[in-house]
Amino acid sequence: MTAVTSHPHAFNRNDRSRVGVWWWTVDHLLLGATALLIVTGVMLSFTSSPAEAARLHIADPFHFAIRQTIFGVGAAAVVMSVSLLSARGVRRAALIIYGVTIAMMLALPAIGHSAKGASRWIEFSGFSLQPSEFMKPALIVLCGWMFAEGQKGEGVPGVSIAFGLYAISVALLLIEPDVGQTILVTIAFGAAFFMAGVPIRWILGLGTAALGGIVAIYFTFQHVATRVHSFLGKGSEEGGHQVDKALEAIRAGGLFGRGPGEGVFKRQVPDGFTDFIYALAAEEYGLVFSLALIAVLGFVVIRGLYKAMRLQDSFEQVAAAALFVLVGQQAFINVAVNLKMIPTKGMTLPFISYGGSSMLAMGLTLGFAMALTRRRPGAYSNPPLVAPAGQFA
Repeated sequence: MTAVTSHPHAFNRNDRSRVGVWWWTVDHLLLGATALLIVTGVMLSFTSSPAEAARLHIADPFHFAIRQTIFGVGAAAVVMSVSLLSARGVRRAALIIYGVTIAMMLALPAIGHSAKGASRWIEFSGFSLQPSEFMKPALIVLCGWMFAEGQKGEGVPGVSIAFGLYAISVALLLIEPDVGQTILVTIAFGAAFFMAGVPIRWILGLGTAALGGIVAIYFTFQHVATRVHSFLGKGSEEGGHQVDKALEAIRAGGLFGRGPGEGVFKRQVPDGFTDFIYALAAEEYGLVFSLALIAVLGFVVIRGLYKAMRLQDSFEQVAAAALFVLVGQQAFINVAVNLKMIPTKGMTLPFISYGGSSMLAMGLTLGFAMALTRRRPGAYSNPPLVAPAGQFA
């Protein structure tokens, strides 16, 4: 009797199925680091969220942890499915997502759920969706596309369209209001603008306009002025109290932490498992763990930028790089708030903080970025590191 031997077909280099091709063209290090962040976020939710469940009188102490697990699985599915797309598919998906989310943001004043003085969420079936989280990566992809079209000199007013999309997005964010997301979107848009190779005078003009916008926001939105005053020690607010407690928690954690579930910070503030998850992790797992977390996030951003800037296609290069800047800047803002380096912003830590919209939208962001940085014939052949300046002159 002849023995029958079989060879695994899945993920074989000769496998030309869509998933097989994806596996051998996607960046495995970025994929692994993203998976590590998702698993870490779910793990932390099991030690951080029971205190919040008790505060809200929810019988199941792992109510939020179970939901975060579901969000984590969903985010992993989003990363994989979106990273399967071609560059053209990324553009099409971004256009659809941008249109849908802008429509939802327009409807927020009428149907949105208000919390903490802002209408940013749409509630359905016990879940809350924040459209602006999904608008951000879609906007960046579309702006990268328009900048690339403008570079071709074929009569497409790419720069004007990109600024129009940005202006619409910022106007709707300020109506909510969501100043933190406005600043984040502006930084990512500015990064795309810079990497598209525009003349330096345009960069200086955008920077001046952004600075003027920050000053205008300070005088227009009272809660922003209050947070700035609290940060400077000229006033007091709940956010300032939370930051002080966060610093105490980070110091108390020492090198190796108090131990899983042994922290007291999560019982002192209501946002310990969302905006201040970094401080909670530092208290329970220590400085070594928190620095390792920053290192993984930094690795994703640095490797992503390295891959993006080696791309040949202008659209892929600009859009991918700006998406990684978006991830990095959001992580920086969250950690900086926890360390009292900047005023409170209400920004989540990518894949780590509790929240379905944040988790799924970050999956969309990195899914887009991984799709654009996949190895394709000619994608990385002798690319310029940055687009030549002056092409928009």
